[in-house]
This record gives sequence, structure tokens and C-alpha cells, in this order.
Amino acid sequence: MFRTDLLDLRPKANPKAVVQGEKYRFTVLTSRMIRMEWAEDGVFEDRVTKMVTCRDFPVPAFEVKETEDSLEIVTEYLHLYYDKQKFHRHGLSVVPKGLVKHKCARWEYGMPQITLFNRSTNLKGTCRTLDMVDGACELDDGILDRHGFAVMKDTDTMVLGEDGWYTPKKTENEDLYFICYMLDHKQALKDFYHLSGNVPMLPRYALGNWWSRYYKYTEETYMDLMNEFKKRDIPLAVSVVDMDWHWVNIDSKYGNGWTGYSWNTDFFPDPERFMKKLHESGLKITLNIHPHDGIRAFEDCYKDAAEAMGVDMEKEAPVEFDAASPKFFRTYLDKVLHPLEDQGVDFWWIDWQQLGGATKPGYDPLWMLNHYIYTDNARRGTYPMTLSRYAGPGSHRYPLGFSGDTIMSWESLDFQPYFTNTAANIGYSWWSHDIGGHKFGEWSDDMQVRWCQYGVFSPIYRPHSGKELFFLKEPWNFPINIENTIADFMRLRHAMVPYLYTMNYRNHAEGLPLCMPVYYEYPMELINDTAFVNQYYFGTELMVFPITSPMNLRSQTGKVNAWIPNGDWFDFFTGRHYRGQKTMTLYRTLESYPVLAKAGGIVPLADDGCVNGAPIPENLRLRVFAGKDGSFRMYEDDEQLVDTKKAVTPMTFTWGKTATFTVSAVEGDSSILPAKRNYTLELVGGEKPTSVTVNGKAAEFTYDAANSTTFVKAEGITANETLTFTVETSGEIAENQWKDECFKRLGRYQIEIAIKTVLQTAIEKATSRGDLMSRLPAVCQDEYIVGEFIEILSSGM
Repeated sequence: MFRTDLLDLRPKANPKAVVQGEKYRFTVLTSRMIRMEWAEDGVFEDRVTKMVTCRDFPVPAFEVKETEDSLEIVTEYLHLYYDKQKFHRHGLSVVPKGLVKHKCARWEYGMPQITLFNRSTNLKGTCRTLDMVDGACELDDGILDRHGFAVMKDTDTMVLGEDGWYTPKKTENEDLYFICYMLDHKQALKDFYHLSGNVPMLPRYALGNWWSRYYKYTEETYMDLMNEFKKRDIPLAVSVVDMDWHWVNIDSKYGNGWTGYSWNTDFFPDPERFMKKLHESGLKITLNIHPHDGIRAFEDCYKDAAEAMGVDMEKEAPVEFDAASPKFFRTYLDKVLHPLEDQGVDFWWIDWQQLGGATKPGYDPLWMLNHYIYTDNARRGTYPMTLSRYAGPGSHRYPLGFSGDTIMSWESLDFQPYFTNTAANIGYSWWSHDIGGHKFGEWSDDMQVRWCQYGVFSPIYRPHSGKELFFLKEPWNFPINIENTIADFMRLRHAMVPYLYTMNYRNHAEGLPLCMPVYYEYPMELINDTAFVNQYYFGTELMVFPITSPMNLRSQTGKVNAWIPNGDWFDFFTGRHYRGQKTMTLYRTLESYPVLAKAGGIVPLADDGCVNGAPIPENLRLRVFAGKDGSFRMYEDDEQLVDTKKAVTPMTFTWGKTATFTVSAVEGDSSILPAKRNYTLELVGGEKPTSVTVNGKAAEFTYDAANSTTFVKAEGITANETLTFTVETSGEIAENQWKDECFKRLGRYQIEIAIKTVLQTAIEKATSRGDLMSRLPAVCQDEYIVGEFIEILSSGM
């Protein structure tokens, strides 16, 4: 038996939702989603499949109209027509209500993919791997479409038996899901998660910094590396040991060295000692495995595995990998992986890309590995995890995803934000990329910085590269300005874990991914606009606009075209104010990155310094953005699968002349939190306060005019206390310091002195932002310089 308790398994639909004939069956799952089956043998499928775990929805209102040779099913949003014959083009169709006048107003069985201007109207999902992709690649379809409906096929799949074992499903029967949510993308995703299973919680450490490289480390060199990060105050959470942890140069009679389960004792003479050191440093450990070649006679675990499988040990017969054998998988888990886990391995990086690997047809080895290793990883009672490749719809139940060995190029970087955001359309939200690219392509410090910055604002921060001598991604191997930037962004990543972990819970409980396409919130404005597909929501409070092209050497800036939604927004780092409902170009030096926070946004940040592992912090910075009321519920827990202890800290912000920020008493189990916490309020975007109080008592504060930020501290606050900061101010958003910003940028430009002088004079003489904008065309024609000045001058207008 294999465990199935991690999943909400309710595969059988409510009989009241079913309309059935001898060989057809329709299940009205929601008013916008219908399951359509044809079974030649009259036997319908009620088991769990790869994609589907729960068909038990609340039964929606629907009407059935039936004659001897016709059937109609009508819901609030759909009208299905069927001639009671084997499914064919004109015999089964669905008309979404509201599209009656549209040329694509009717779906017919077997109809080809809808295209518009030679482009698929499906908003796409994701794909199995980006291995060796240089730039973009074709993505599989998702559940969303510009025309409002999509069809998911669940015919050629596998089904889960009561013993917990997946087997191939009969493929002669048809099994389709018509999904039609029009522009309500968030509800479509939530209902898909109901059908396919919620995204599980990630362990907290997964959201911190990883260190990963394909390299011949030894115990000594690896520990020296970890200590160097510590020495430089750069926190880490996950230690990845790639291929060379095991024997690679093996006797050719056993095959190649890609697959291995025995520590290379030349490099790691005492594996338990090595992993104990890492654990004592606050790090979690994953090892890379390539399961394709099974267990061969040179392995430490061979004797136990061979005995369990009954192979001829005298002839050194290998224990072949067999995705179709439950006996092999039980042996693989018990005799191969568990002993290594008992030594100290926390989770596995399943690096599987080969075809084959099953003695019977219909088995997907990647899916089998993902499912059984992930569910087995839960045996310790804490949130499980694997790092592996996407294996089709339903894979979101086994995070994390490893996107593959991408090429080092600007084209690859440019594709990754779109690739990551779009995967939400098939529910796959936790991608881990080779940050910086894996190999080939080109090396560019500029590109490495931008990839690092994107990585910090992506689901998982895991830099990775091949063995080549100069593929060094440690910050200190870059020029000093690049080193400082990468190190600062890595520190920021760890600081953001309280925010990220809250979004982790939101994804699990509410079905809303950390990285979400902007058209989820603004479908009418952006669903047909491909110019802004790279920008995305990063949780509830932030929007990211990745820079994915080289910087201009004269201005020393990179740029990105942005669509800023209606309302007030603030640069997360500098506090610069932006008014929305406009498109504009954002310019940033290598040290900065375009991330905007919404007015009223609240971002809790850890402030414990360089602490490995991203534990629950004692010190918090609360970065709060002026201009609007806001709220945030910071989520923390003990990461236990059973009887999870949860703590929620409510935070509320009221903007006005008397602005208040309140941290309320903790809801839930405060025993998992520090006995007392210290808080620093960072109120961004307001004018300098006249006074500040903390719980009614006058408090000292500092004000950074350049970044329009007020800083106030409160120490020794228990979980059961209510903490209130009161800031007396004008109630107005601070005016951007446009002259100071222009002068600051002018000093950095690598341009002719004569142009600098002319620009200096123009800035000095300008009486207003509009005045300076009108002067610019006459004094400078440089696209980047003029563009950046216009951004500075128009951002708050």
C-alpha cells in the first residue's frame, strides 16, 4: 500500500449532478464546467486520475431537456446540445451564454484550436521542461482562453487504485472537461484546484536562498563555500549537491555514471558528518538523482535492493528501474532512498528527462517518481517537497518544478517571467529556474544581475550553472558593484520570507499563485495585449516589471515597458510615487529593479540579519505604503502535516492626517512565535510627520526625505498585545523630489560633458516638471536619457 492521505480524494460526483445514458454521461460540476464522457462499454470512470482528484462539487442549478434522440443541459452560463450518438463534430456542442453574436460562440466536439491573427487564443499553461531552450518555446494549453472557454482532455491518463497505485486508464473511452469562465480567471483557477487538488504548502525554508551548482565539490570545499556566505552576511536556506555527490567514474560494465546512490567517499569521506555540519548551520539538503538506470551492483544499497527484487546478485544483474512495478517502487523508497534520508537528506532533486523506464505501456515514469517520492517525503510528518519536472495537469500537487537547463541568454531570461506567470493557467505555480542560466550562450554581468533580481522576485531563488570554470555565481566573483547588488538582493530575498510564506498559504487555501498574470485582475485591459505579458503580481501587495534586455551604456540603465493599473503606486525601494492607469517606460540602474507597491500595501520583512534557514523571525520590518487604507494577515505555522499549529497576525493601516498602523493580537497558536517581537514601521510615501506615538506614547522617529519614508521602532511586543503606531501628518502623498532625482541621475550618465552641462542648466532653470519636459527635446535626443527624465517627471502626475 502507498499512502493517499495527503490528497483530498473525492473522485465520485454527486449523483444529482449526473445526466447519463447507456454509453454517455454528463456531469454538471459547476454552472461553468461540465464533464463529458463516452464509454463504448458503458463503464464510466469514477476513480482519481492524474489530473482529477475531486468531482464532488456542490450541485449547481441546471435544467435538462430531453427527447428520444436529443439532450440539452442548460446552466446559468452554458447550453449543451447532444444527439445521443458517439461523440462527433456536429452531434455534441456547447454554447457559452454571452457569446451569441461572436463567430466563436459555439464549441463543437473535435473542433480545431481557435486562432486569432494566426495565434492561438488559448492563454496557455506550461510545458514539461526548458532543457536546452534558448529563448521561447511552445507551451501546452491551459484552462483559460481569450474566447472564454477551453477543453481539457482526461482520456489518455492514469488512474489511482484503492491501494494507492497508479495504472493506465482505458483509452478507448472519451473523457473531456468543458471549462468556460469567460474573464473570471481567478474563479476558474479556484474551481480547477477543487477538481484537481489544492496546491500543498511549501516548507518555509524553500522560500529562502538556495545554493546550487553542478560542480565537483568536496566536503571541505563545500563547507568553505557555506562559511564564506556566512562571513559575508548572505543567508542561505537550501544546500544542493548535484551529480558528483555519488560515484560518476564507474566501470563501463555497469553503464554510465549519471545514476548513482552511493556517496563518493573520495569527495565526502563521512557523509553523515558533512550533512550534520550543514544542518547545524541551519541548512536543508537535497541531492540530485537520475533514476533511469536503476540500482547497479556497485551501489551500497545493491544487496538489499537485489534481495527485495529477487535479482541474481552473483551475476551482478541490475535492479532495473520500472515505473510499472509497485514492488520496484516500494523497494526503491525503502532500500535506496530511506537510508540516505536517515543519513541526513531532506528532500530529492529528481532529475528525470529520459524516455522509457516502464515495462508496460501507459506509465509515465516522471509522474510516478513525482507522486511516490513526494508523498513518501511526508513520512517525517512535516511539509514534504521534491524538485522535479512538470508531468502534466495535476503536477501542482507535487511542488517544486525544476524548469531545466536553460541557455545563458537574454532571450532565455526574457521568456522566464512569461513562462512562470502563464503556468498559473494550469495551476502550476511553484517553478524553480536555473537563475542566471545553466550553460552555453553568453556571459554578461549585466544579464546575471537582472536574472538574479528576477529570481528574487520569482517563486524560488535557485542560482545554478554547469561545471565550466568561469560559471561562478557567488557574489564575490563579480566586480565589487555587481557583488554588492547581488548580495543585497539575496539578503532581501530572505527578508521577504514572512511575506512569501503568507502568499504560500494564500496559494494553498485560496488558490491564488504568488506570481499571477496581471490580466487576472484586469482582463478587459490586458487579455489581448501581448506587450505586457512579462509583468505580474507578486502576491497581493506588489507588481513586478522585469528588465530582460541589456542596459544602455551611456545612461547606465535598463528599461521595461509597463502598464500601471489605476490608483497610486510606489517604487518598493525608493518610494517614488506613480499614478496609474497609464503605460510608461521604467528605467533602472543595475542596483535597482522595477517593483511597485500598491497604495495601502503592507509587506512584512524579517529583520534578524544573516540567519540561515529562514526561521520565524523575532524582528520584523513592516514596509507600509501611504495613500490608501490597507490590511494584511501574516501567516506562520509549525509546518506539521497533522494538527498544524497556526498563527495569524492581523495588520491594518488607515491613511489620513492621523495615519494609524495596528498590529493586532495574534489569532491562533502563539506558542510557535517568539515570546516577544521587535517591530520597525517603515511608512513610505507620506510627508514628514509632525509627531508619532506608539501605543499612545510619544516616540522618536526618523524621516528620509529622499525616499519619503518615516521610521519608527517598537520593542518587546508579545503576541497577545495590540501595537498601534499613530503618525500625525498632512495626509498627503509626498511630492517626488524630481530635481534631486534628475541631478542624481545626470551625474551617473556616461555622456559628453557638453550634454551634461546643457541638461544641468535646463534642470536648474525649470520652474516645474512640465517646464522641464518641454525643454528636453531641444537639449537632448538620447532615447534612454530623455526617457528616464520623462519617467521621473511624469511618474506622480
